[in-house]
Amino acid sequence: MSGLLVSAEELAAHLGDPSWRIFDCRHDLKQTEYGAQAYAKAHIPGALHLHLDRDLSGPQTGRNGRHPLPDAAVFAERMAACGVGPDTQVVAYDNEAGIFASRLWWMLRWVGHEKVAVLDGGLAAWKRAKQALDDVVPAYPRASFAVRPATGPVDAAHVLGCLGRDDALIVDARAEDRFAGENETLDPVGGHIPGAVNRFYFDNLDDAGVYFKTPEELREEFAQLLAGRRPDAVVQQCGSGVTACHNLLAMEVAGLKGSRLYAGSWSEWCADPSRPVATGPV
Repeated sequence: MSGLLVSAEELAAHLGDPSWRIFDCRHDLKQTEYGAQAYAKAHIPGALHLHLDRDLSGPQTGRNGRHPLPDAAVFAERMAACGVGPDTQVVAYDNEAGIFASRLWWMLRWVGHEKVAVLDGGLAAWKRAKQALDDVVPAYPRASFAVRPATGPVDAAHVLGCLGRDDALIVDARAEDRFAGENETLDPVGGHIPGAVNRFYFDNLDDAGVYFKTPEELREEFAQLLAGRRPDAVVQQCGSGVTACHNLLAMEVAGLKGSRLYAGSWSEWCADPSRPVATGPV
């Protein structure tokens, strides 16, 4: 295992391993109970379900985005209740190209837990490997999980400070049309943060749209995007701080470490009319 991505075969070899914990992160932004319902029907044996809205997000205020981060202590308590301890290897998966699994991956690292990986190819890869599913909801003993110091997200003020700076780069993970301000169905305002560049998260996947591209391919593509900038000069954002985690993971897979997440992303940014908005392609 690379430490960032795990194959279906590697995960299958660890089913039943008490030091491993698997999380099903399936979700649909428009049908928010899809993931829980799909999990109840069938999931990878031993997996627990985490809901994007209830487990991987905090309360909305109307100005902090569609998927604000929960309080770190609240999230740590949820992990402890699921049996995740300091030495537990966590594997996250979904059926949506890894975007929701990547959110859990980032959040665990946010609270200082480094032993977390995403199932490469998600549920599709599991099925391709002819691995079994079941509908058993497991129960695990509570573990001790404490928040440890780690690199956190950036806020809107930080992003404002990046505007117009040549040594900073804002990368938007949304599809090209939403980045351009077209076909916006999730947020009340269309467009993007001025100066941002578009890197659709789906471009991190192979031609079949299943597995992550090789580290070499990702490194070449992101190096072109960086144009000589340091990886830690990158701010990753999207609509609500979810698909941006996919780009952040892809950069880490490429060996380009240190980019930061703007967790509020576009849905927080556009909630304040005083913040500048750009439209059209870059």
